[in-house]
Amino acid sequence: MTLTVCVGSSGSGKTTFLNDVHKQHKFIYIRQYHSMRPYIKVSAIPNFDETQLPFWSTYVKEGTDKRIPVGGTMAGKFTAGLSGGQRKLLLFELIYQRTLEQEGVLIVLDEPFCGVTDDFVPFIVSRLKVMKNNHNLLLVTNDHVKVLTDMADNVITVSAVDRSHVTVNKMDFVDRTMAINAMSGGKHFLHKTNEEDLKFFFDVEVKGSEDVMGVVWFTLFCAGLFLLTFWDSEPGNGTEALILVAQQIIAYFCINPYLLSLVDWRNYMKEESEALVHNSSQLNLQLKTTICFVLMIGITLIGYGLVNAVVPGFEDVKFLYTMFLDTSSMILPMICLALFSNMALQEVEIFGSLPFLLMLFLSTSFSPGAGVEGVKELRYLFVRYYFWCIVPDVQDDMEGCPDQSVDIWVYMFLSGIMFLVLFVFVKTIIDLKKKSDRKKKLEIATDMNDTEEYRVLKRELFGDIVDTVHDP
Repeated sequence: MTLTVCVGSSGSGKTTFLNDVHKQHKFIYIRQYHSMRPYIKVSAIPNFDETQLPFWSTYVKEGTDKRIPVGGTMAGKFTAGLSGGQRKLLLFELIYQRTLEQEGVLIVLDEPFCGVTDDFVPFIVSRLKVMKNNHNLLLVTNDHVKVLTDMADNVITVSAVDRSHVTVNKMDFVDRTMAINAMSGGKHFLHKTNEEDLKFFFDVEVKGSEDVMGVVWFTLFCAGLFLLTFWDSEPGNGTEALILVAQQIIAYFCINPYLLSLVDWRNYMKEESEALVHNSSQLNLQLKTTICFVLMIGITLIGYGLVNAVVPGFEDVKFLYTMFLDTSSMILPMICLALFSNMALQEVEIFGSLPFLLMLFLSTSFSPGAGVEGVKELRYLFVRYYFWCIVPDVQDDMEGCPDQSVDIWVYMFLSGIMFLVLFVFVKTIIDLKKKSDRKKKLEIATDMNDTEEYRVLKRELFGDIVDTVHDP
């Protein structure tokens, strides 16, 4: 196994080199400014002995070792906890412990000494020496360069002048793409999901989640205001419709702040996965989606109870069914885009809110029968339109309502999942495109392996070993 250090002046592309290697082969990666959910308690991380951290005795003496969180900022909220350098050491020790029982994994560290004071350098160096025995290491550093280069088996030098070539040890003018391909070898880390990971998720994202409790308390607050302001409403004259509109808008805004925090959560989750904080980012995404659905169901049930508490006539379960689908049609797009896309927060806010905005314009909620021909037919795409078709004193004003015996319930369901189906279709196309691109890259890498220049480079980096190409 080898330790390779990537050096170069500021802005020469050292981190870009690491990122390009990462695109080629998904390895264990601690980024220069790595993110973790700041509210995670260090002692709660599963299968991790935090007492091995060189600074941990301080928290033990203070009596805060069981409750100190990782710390940092997420979704605009700062959580006091570990310092930046301590978080870096935490991640470093985490991958050290996780990889002790495996061999041949590629581990990449971007600026491992960044934010770490000199007194902890010997700790990092000692860990690197042990890791080097079983794994290939690739590092970038601007700090303590001599310490690492003295330890290194290889030094890759990148240049801001010539970005298409690098220097590998004494080999000048090496093709950058060839160097990336040569460094992209190694076994994949074997993840083992167990009950401790599930318990970790539950403790962090449900039991100890301030965000979930925020939704609960805000929903209860809005429910109290709803009862106080709509109590003893008289049915007729469109009162029912106004109460339903108010309730569905309240339901949307009760869960919306939680949904907007999902973008940061998704990004942190991916970086945590790269650093082996948990065993499966996909499992965590699915579990987080489940929480969103549970909150959505709970808010719908509360809303159903509130409407029936202030005005009679909505006891039938068909109204609960309709309220849930109406809420789902506006919230599902936000969940999908926030958790299962790479969109930034502002993009998620815009595109995730479109169903709600379009519903206001196109469902004829506020103007039954009105609209330009050809445009007003778009009302059939929204659950809210079918909702009005079953509401007393409103249904007679609606134009073109389907038969309530069977058709309307089917149309409600289809319009409720329409945006979800559209998202899955688009994402499938994008994933197929990415798969095709990866296949082309693999073919290029395979062809490169057949050249004598590549074999010479591999021997320079790793000695006489069997050349392998990994699916990027």
